[in-house]
Amino acid sequence: TQIPELSNSWVHMKDDERVREILQSMQKAGSNTLQVISDFDMTLTRFEHNGKRCPDCYNILERSNVISSDCKEKLQELLDKYYPIEIDTKRSVEEKMPLMVEWWTKAHELLVNQKIKKDGLAEAVKDSEAKLRDGYQYFFDHLNEHSIPLLIFSAGIGDILEEVIRQTEVFHPNVKVISNYMDFDESGVLKAFKGELIHIYNKKEGALLNTGHFQELRTRTNVLLLGDSLGDLNMADGVQDMENILKIGFLNDKVEERKQSYLDSYDIVLIKHETLGVPNAVIRFLTDSN
Repeated sequence: TQIPELSNSWVHMKDDERVREILQSMQKAGSNTLQVISDFDMTLTRFEHNGKRCPDCYNILERSNVISSDCKEKLQELLDKYYPIEIDTKRSVEEKMPLMVEWWTKAHELLVNQKIKKDGLAEAVKDSEAKLRDGYQYFFDHLNEHSIPLLIFSAGIGDILEEVIRQTEVFHPNVKVISNYMDFDESGVLKAFKGELIHIYNKKEGALLNTGHFQELRTRTNVLLLGDSLGDLNMADGVQDMENILKIGFLNDKVEERKQSYLDSYDIVLIKHETLGVPNAVIRFLTDSN
């Protein structure tokens, strides 16, 4: 394939021949058969900046003034307890599932108790260190120009995630978000989270709950999937009549322990790389030729 970016040192593929075949097949089908499904935190956003961890949707709230220091401490305790479980390669997904539900549920309860005001969210995002990965402008704009649907599928908080995209001015009409949304009462205070909980390992269920979305995209049988965890591999499970899927994974952390499992699961693995250069090169290849 004519994608020079794939030969960079941070790009790893278990089977580059297969990647080439998928890309050629997708290119031949034309960009009107393409849809992009992406995770948000640490996939479209940066994992690190200047050696410092960047915040995810929950961290943006945790580090803001909208919640008390007591709540911040409790959320940190939850993270310290459950994050090592989330990335533990020795535990099965089945074993992790109930523990992830426990984590998210407890975190949501803490946040609801904070009586967060809806109008404080924009400020929290504005003051945060959240950063979309370099190249985001091309990524969002180019997909929109070519009317390629982008589904952002996140275990984070939809309201915060949307605010990040809105503040960078790339929330185009082709973007749809499936995430955990806050439910505010009539005075604009958080009272609950809406709908079914989406956590890192149940994106499959989330995909299947949103069959309406995938039904509309029935003619888009080629999928470019972007994620940073093995749970993200299920985001396309709702896609109907899929012909090709190309999976690009960002391996941000704990590289040695996880590298093999990522290579086995993702077609292209980007190791400790902070830009959208490779996804953009793939999108360029799939759109510019037809």
